[in-house]
Amino acid sequence: MTEIIRPTLVIDKDKCLQNIEKMAQKAKDYQLRFRPHFKTHQSAIIGDWFRLFGVEAITVSSVKMAEYFFKHGWDDITIAFPVNIPEITNINRLAANIKLNVLVENKEGAMALADKINHPLGVYVKIDTGHNRTGINSSRTGIIDNVIQILTKNKKLKFKGFLSHTGQTYYARSTNEIFSSHFDALLKMQSLKRRFSTKYPDIEVSLGDTPSCTLCTNFNGIDEIRPGNFIFYDLMQQSLGVCDFDDIAVRLVCPVVSKHPSRNEIVIYGGAIHLSKEFLLNVAAKPYYGRIVIDIDGEKKMLGERNYVMRLSQEHGILRVSQKNFHLINVGDLIEIIPIHSCLTANMAGSYLTTEGEVIPMINT
Repeated sequence: MTEIIRPTLVIDKDKCLQNIEKMAQKAKDYQLRFRPHFKTHQSAIIGDWFRLFGVEAITVSSVKMAEYFFKHGWDDITIAFPVNIPEITNINRLAANIKLNVLVENKEGAMALADKINHPLGVYVKIDTGHNRTGINSSRTGIIDNVIQILTKNKKLKFKGFLSHTGQTYYARSTNEIFSSHFDALLKMQSLKRRFSTKYPDIEVSLGDTPSCTLCTNFNGIDEIRPGNFIFYDLMQQSLGVCDFDDIAVRLVCPVVSKHPSRNEIVIYGGAIHLSKEFLLNVAAKPYYGRIVIDIDGEKKMLGERNYVMRLSQEHGILRVSQKNFHLINVGDLIEIIPIHSCLTANMAGSYLTTEGEVIPMINT
């Protein structure tokens, strides 16, 4: 295996493949198009793993990412981010070569597309079903109709339907809240589909969030799912009851650089620029930025909840370790940190190392 000398994101390929297979099978069972979101891994090599399970259409979060995956053989891409008007030229260029879909949520974006697009382009109207980030509130049917009417002025544009991200599931306090948020979003999207299907009989509904796509079983009226985080999962998903620890396929391996017995603290080379500053609360209601896994007699062991990443600065990670476990970690050791949010951790890592020793580049490397 490649020698690890600095913070390195290690992924378990077998677990990734298991996670992909499980989600692909679920989509098949519910007769849904599986258009996974590639913003989590951002890697052409990992993208090819999805082809093993029949995936032909993907989701990305930027024009740059769409360009990257187009260069690596993907020709059916949805950019699940509100259209960025300064990138219209790049969108046109992509639309000339692939089946491309974009999102609009306001008349300004719709008008820019209507005025400047000259190649076939699919357009979804982004709907806010409660996340309150982007999208038109599902009840504002007048605004939605106005946006659609603007799109129809350009024959190259095809109104595809409605797309939403039920991101509020990531803030749920129980699995029941996840089911509730998903069902609420489902009802709102079904209502829109019924309202507009008379005039646009081929419209589709696309939903995408890992908690709902993993746990829920009601997808009536939904045509497509777009989960992304599920390939790696993380502590956030585990804490929500979405996955088990054994499903988490990613670890940040960090060198130990210092120990402070008087404080039961250990310093690792692995800080906010490696893990991000996403946190959860532990059993003592203390914020933590990752869980600790160490090697004990050749076996990987996750330490108890009172052992955790307690503080981060740019390069430093400060671990709070129980007195019982303090002696198990030595300066110079490599330890593993399970991240809170694998998408952000992966984005900052820039590349991966598999447990088999393969180095996998990402979009920026």
